[in-house]
Amino acid sequence: MKSVARIRRRDAGVAGTWPATVPALLQRVYEARGVGSMEQAQPRLAQLLPPDLLGGIDAATALLADAIAADRHIVVVGDFDCDGATACAVGVRGLCLLGARRVTPAVPNRIVHGYGLSPSLVEELEALSPELLVTVDHGIACHAGIAAAKARGWQVLVTDHHLPGDALPPADAIVNPNLRGDPFPSKMLAGVGVMFYVLLALRRVLRERGAFDGPEPDLSSLLDLVAVGTVADLVPLDANNRALVGAGLRRLRTGQACAGLKALVHVAGREPARLTAADIGFAIAPRLNAAGRLEDMALGIACLLTDDATQAAEMARVLDGINAERRGVQQQMVDEAHAVLARIDAEGSVPLAPCLFDPEWHPGVVGLVASKIKERLHRPVIAFAPAEPGSSMLRGSARSIPGFHIRDALAAIDAANPGLMQRFGGHAMAAGLSLDETALPAFRAAFHTQASTLLDEALLQEVLLSDGELRSDELDRAHAEALRGAGPWGQGFPEPMFDGCFEVLDWRVLGEKHLKFSLRRAGHAAPLNAIHFNGWQDHPPPPRIHAAYQLETDDWQNRRGIQLLIRHWQAAD
Repeated sequence: MKSVARIRRRDAGVAGTWPATVPALLQRVYEARGVGSMEQAQPRLAQLLPPDLLGGIDAATALLADAIAADRHIVVVGDFDCDGATACAVGVRGLCLLGARRVTPAVPNRIVHGYGLSPSLVEELEALSPELLVTVDHGIACHAGIAAAKARGWQVLVTDHHLPGDALPPADAIVNPNLRGDPFPSKMLAGVGVMFYVLLALRRVLRERGAFDGPEPDLSSLLDLVAVGTVADLVPLDANNRALVGAGLRRLRTGQACAGLKALVHVAGREPARLTAADIGFAIAPRLNAAGRLEDMALGIACLLTDDATQAAEMARVLDGINAERRGVQQQMVDEAHAVLARIDAEGSVPLAPCLFDPEWHPGVVGLVASKIKERLHRPVIAFAPAEPGSSMLRGSARSIPGFHIRDALAAIDAANPGLMQRFGGHAMAAGLSLDETALPAFRAAFHTQASTLLDEALLQEVLLSDGELRSDELDRAHAEALRGAGPWGQGFPEPMFDGCFEVLDWRVLGEKHLKFSLRRAGHAAPLNAIHFNGWQDHPPPPRIHAAYQLETDDWQNRRGIQLLIRHWQAAD
């Protein structure tokens, strides 16, 4: 089965004031997203929220400044996803820029240690003789690991952005904009953004202590990494995050990125000068994430930390190979999940909130499986795999839809069924959890109960928000280029999408699952090339379609044309 989608046009939004150089199409798009000026649409670094507004920032910067002054050994503990890897690289690079001489990166292995700062990872870190641990993109739920570190006499600074539980871990300092009562106006920072903010505040403290003999370190050199981690983690791109991502993209486009990111852009076949946030999300981040999913994210972090272009190129090549393997594993698991759902559908109906498990699945890829099934069905999905081969402990990854806060749903299940889950955490749209295989039937029932209580038919229908119909004179290369460069687009500030009716002049199937169209639009003389990835539905399209699409440049074989990237189509009335 496939979910039903409907197209709804956005409201006009605010009325703005624009320079004459901004095309009318962009003005409409920006205003529909609630912004009315170029300062709001593409905020600059000068508009960043001040670091001093973050709760816990004074205690955190005092810990770090004292550690630098005393030449203590600081270990920055990352996470095995792209946000955690970039945050670790930002932490290591930034602390070294600010004068720390003994800084070491560390990251858990998904299979060996599980998530975050676990007691087993702390035991392994003991060989490094750390004096201060800095967690990035995790820590707020790592009570046992932090207690184990404190028992060894180490200081612990938690920098995180995940939602906290009822109790906070016993760290020396915590910086997390999502702590209850934290005064920071934006709750949208990714883990890498939180670490970058800590460094900004630390530079001020060091300045006040007279730590800089010459020019102050330029922390903007880290923004390429901040941009990649922020886009990859799918946090909403509010004005603050757009300022960070926009600045990072400018560094990437002008060749100022670190050696590792330059190498990843190259192996991904992207043109640096034309890089967009979408390129980060679909080409750069997956190659970094693949290391943490199938191998060890230590390789990804090493790629981001090296300044040797030759080493970076070799590590990027290895990461590219791991990503290719990941795609194969993912496709097999997704096919198996679809087969299970097809059998269930044939027997009755697909569950309101599917919980999928296969003892042969890889724990590093279940999140991608959940995401793919969620996209197909438009309902919350959790996919489980053994934490390691033969283990009875399962790791689950959940993906949700608007209107169903997945982390809150897990919290409600935990409150009603204490001990059912070993641990859980996450956000509104994505979460992770662990439980014993024997608990899976009870968890399925509890999850279905939560879904039945909170979901209705309206939430199960995907709504595609359109920026309206393009005029004939807007279906050209100039407007496609303007849209491409007008971002950064992403979560909470979505890439423009339009809709309209078209005559289908020709169509064919590509790669057994994609649809290639030649379309005609009334009032537009030239045929329009269009493609719908994964759009083949086992039956020919009708003579006329109503399509939701994005307007893109098409440079295949140097044609310098345009293409409609179709997101959804249905028979036109």
